[in-house]
Amino acid sequence: MPPKYSRPDQLPEQPPEGMNPEKYARLRAEAQAPYKGLRKFIYGAVGASGAIGAFVFFTQLLAGRDVSSALPNLAVQLGVIALVVVLFRLEKKD
Repeated sequence: MPPKYSRPDQLPEQPPEGMNPEKYARLRAEAQAPYKGLRKFIYGAVGASGAIGAFVFFTQLLAGRDVSSALPNLAVQLGVIALVVVLFRLEKKD
């Protein structure tokens, strides 16, 4: 019976016999940071959405249309972009 590990950082450095070392390294990385790729994709999608929204509200401000509601909406979109940048950098740091 193979040993059971309660934490991903307790996994052995060497792959089990017969396993490709590259595949084992990828599996170790996934065990230590699950869904990292999915989180980065979601950050990118939310950031792109915020950029599109900021562009739309900025053009409304330039056109002078409904400035009283476009300005707060632009601020929200810029806040979303800033939050995504911070989260992406935190994700990259680990």
